Amino acid sequence: MLERIQELLQKGYDYPEVTKGIPHGDMPGDKIGIDEGHVKKAQVIFPELLRLLQENGREKAVLCVSGGSGVGKSEIASILGYYLRSMGIGTYVLSGDNYPRRIPMYNDAERLSTFRTAGIRGMIRDGVYSDEAGQELIALQKEEADPDPGKCAGYPWLSSYIAHGKAALTDYLGTEKEIDFEELSGILEAFKAGEKEIFLKRMGRTDTELWYSKTDFSSVNVLIVEWTHGNSDFLQGVDIPILLNSTPEETLAHRRARNRDGKTDSAFTTMVLAIEQKKLHEQAHKAKIIVSKDGTLLDFAAYSALMDGKF
Repeated sequence: MLERIQELLQKGYDYPEVTKGIPHGDMPGDKIGIDEGHVKKAQVIFPELLRLLQENGREKAVLCVSGGSGVGKSEIASILGYYLRSMGIGTYVLSGDNYPRRIPMYNDAERLSTFRTAGIRGMIRDGVYSDEAGQELIALQKEEADPDPGKCAGYPWLSSYIAHGKAALTDYLGTEKEIDFEELSGILEAFKAGEKEIFLKRMGRTDTELWYSKTDFSSVNVLIVEWTHGNSDFLQGVDIPILLNSTPEETLAHRRARNRDGKTDSAFTTMVLAIEQKKLHEQAHKAKIIVSKDGTLLDFAAYSALMDGKF
């Protein structure tokens, strides 16, 4: 691989045309919708990626494409993988969404239960829980309005509930409680050690859609992990972290346009996105490539200036 990268850097290269049916990540049922913006960002990333692969100096390398929900991780990872393969570098695109501890339906329920249970316990500790408040809270929960800060003016106890619930949710999202980082880190380790066949997890959206697939890595030199949490401290083995930056508002707009799970504008989803965005921000200093929403390559100082005051 390193010889081929050196050749590409010295002699130059042309980008192959990105067609509709290019291979994508391994998340069951996942669909990608590539547009000109994704291609533009991939072509901003690619020259820097080649340089970093050469600088890494190993024949096996792992990179991650991380960012908020709907920011284009799947699309851009697919394009990068397509470019590398087209230029003679074996590449596999792995979706980190296969590695939560629960299928989406149960994980969503666990997130909500974590928030609500901690919220009520916090109210009790703060001395603001009462039978009346409990009944009012049930009514808000039925409307799915209990995480909405805008309701605090009408319910003085709600700020306590939201604060404690959000703290517990923050302690759950993107951590080992929610995700099996150890399993995925083990896969990255096996890949770098030269394992030719590795069992990879496949997780669909129902409790009967969980299986493993033996995958051939004998001709793969670059493993791309496309995942919100690809730059997490819990994940070991990533050589080149790439961050696709977006604000919480931009991320929510992407989700609304895609409408992947429904109820994308709920107060709870908004809270989840904001927590995830803050964690991405806290991890951003580790990224070796950062690209803004408009496709500009940023160093960390420029990124920090762009995001100043947003958290």
